[in-house]
Amino acid sequence: MRVGVIGLGYVGLPLAVAFAEAEVDVVGVERDEQRVAAIIAGKSYIEDLDDATLTAAGRRIAATDEYAALADVDAVLICAPTPLSPNGEPDLEPLLDCVRGVSAILRAGQLVVIESTSYPGTTRERVVPLLEQSGLRAGFDFHVAFSPERVDPGRTDYTLRNTPKLIGGLTAACAQHAENVYRLICDEIVQVTTPEVAELTKLLENIFRAVNIALVNELAMLTDRMGIDIWEVVDAAATKPYGFMRFEPGPGMGGHCLPVDPFYLAWRAREFDMSTEFVELAGKVNQQMPYHCIAKLQRVLNERGRAVHGARIAVLGVSYKPGVGDIRESPAVKIITLLRELGAEVVYHDDHVPALERFGLRSLPLADALAGAALAVIVTAHQGIDYDQIAASVDCVLDLRGVTRASSATNVVLL
Repeated sequence: MRVGVIGLGYVGLPLAVAFAEAEVDVVGVERDEQRVAAIIAGKSYIEDLDDATLTAAGRRIAATDEYAALADVDAVLICAPTPLSPNGEPDLEPLLDCVRGVSAILRAGQLVVIESTSYPGTTRERVVPLLEQSGLRAGFDFHVAFSPERVDPGRTDYTLRNTPKLIGGLTAACAQHAENVYRLICDEIVQVTTPEVAELTKLLENIFRAVNIALVNELAMLTDRMGIDIWEVVDAAATKPYGFMRFEPGPGMGGHCLPVDPFYLAWRAREFDMSTEFVELAGKVNQQMPYHCIAKLQRVLNERGRAVHGARIAVLGVSYKPGVGDIRESPAVKIITLLRELGAEVVYHDDHVPALERFGLRSLPLADALAGAALAVIVTAHQGIDYDQIAASVDCVLDLRGVTRASSATNVVLL
């Protein structure tokens, strides 16, 4: 068996490596020539994938920027980004561009699988018609399935191997062909009846988190006014052994999935004359959290006789989650933007993010970032940092992640 993977980013490259490690020859198609060169050189640009692993797997991975190389593979797995447009609508063009490339070389008997997250109906209504421009019929001459990625960057307990793999085939035969492929790298396969079920399942997974995070974030804003410790409330609620799942407040949501995916369903719902009010409200609440954090930061400084304007503010952690260097949709980016608009001198420390080019900033050593700071704000709580020591080094700490709850320091303020 030979497998093709289109889009060698944080989803596609680990997927290609997994097949290579299963002794499957892989053709990897990537339009970014620098990425192609890096793969050939055995230099990984994915945090969860080290150079040695890529080099070992690279013997079975042929990286190229040409779709023609996919003509002889048995399965083509598409891992294209699906961002939102500037006006908040789904932008499927990167995905559909990949599909057009496959259609041009598609042959009978091949399997095409979409891993890119999108709204229900994308595979059947947008992907299949483009593939059938090849003159072949989906479900008859070739196979089509949707199998959403379930990658959680930085996570080691659940990986591609032991995370159940969801598959929705255009036909039962399509689903079975997809299962035969993924069985090589996944321990558990979960088949659903249609691509639409698989597409919506992926969205539900992320909407579930987005809505619950929004709920606890909204409560955090309320408890701030009421003088109640939201962290104590969450801790207390979590003692109930049933009917409650713990979610924690924070400065907002980041990454490619949670801030984006819910809006795919909200957009699709409008085509059916329905408003997904929970989904859209959750998005609004989470988008407001950086503004709430800035308002609290202003109050904290005002209580100490300081203004934000002219103050040196040390931002600790700028990636969207601990342990990774990904800043896509990171709330830290919005917080830094707002602080600068208020006239603050912003510096930051994050060993995972060497530079923020859009701000012209580079990560400073922790001691240098804290030196002379009127306030340190913990936006992303990376492991390996002594937050008690940070509290002892600056006048005040604003903890947006609750990592200092056990601290006895009197100059620490929680979200």
